[in-house]
Amino acid sequence: MNAPYSPLASGGLAKLTLAERAARGAEVRVRGLRKSFGGRAVLRGLDLDITAGQFVAIVGRSGCGKSTLLRLLAGLDPADAGMIAIGGALRPERGTVRIMFQEPRLLPWNTVARNVGVGLTDRGGARGHAAEVQAALDAVGLGERAGEWPSVLSGGQKQRAALARALVSRPRLLALDEPLGALDALTRIEMQGLLERTWTAQGCTAVLVTHDVSEAVVLADRILVLEEGRIVEDVLVDLPRPRAHGMPEAAAIEGHVLGRLLRRA
Repeated sequence: MNAPYSPLASGGLAKLTLAERAARGAEVRVRGLRKSFGGRAVLRGLDLDITAGQFVAIVGRSGCGKSTLLRLLAGLDPADAGMIAIGGALRPERGTVRIMFQEPRLLPWNTVARNVGVGLTDRGGARGHAAEVQAALDAVGLGERAGEWPSVLSGGQKQRAALARALVSRPRLLALDEPLGALDALTRIEMQGLLERTWTAQGCTAVLVTHDVSEAVVLADRILVLEEGRIVEDVLVDLPRPRAHGMPEAAAIEGHVLGRLLRRA
């Protein structure tokens, strides 16, 4: 893997201190990760280190192994070989990792609040759960929609509810599998801002799979370029937050990443 590319010597940090992020987020350590489907190797001895509290985006061509890597990190699929340690544990505690998909996957027979509360542990009892759910909905701008049904929400509102569900248990690692891919352009930009604000406030480690390089630049501290199951480039995004689309510095990083992705076209 090439040395990290960085257009600036230093940049802005999110609001939490490094010590706070280390406490709230989970360090990720991956060694020799391999995964095949039907005899086709998708991940080929992949190594990866992510600092606790860091926001990492993964980009690459279709079939390069992005979503497979994310599912392995989230514990949804087993690896064929290799090691994944999250927060120093090979088997992290329940609730350490949460995943958000492209589809909101809300249960139509449950209210918005009940959907958000799915998977909460018994800590705090019913009143504690209700308070946590309401706080999560307030954070994503759905505080007044708690008692409504998912069917009356717009696409962007459903994704806000899905984000609240992912964050309500305060995970140490948030896995994001193209969560904004189905939204219209303006809603997507709004959701990018919301995602950054909630990540900044919670301090968890975040790993985002996306096909949108501009989105990766706006959100991530690092962009990993995957090619044939391996990380071929690790790009540092040393830009102050919050970031805006069209910033000259962001455009330079986007151009660099796109150049790498198109090199084999």
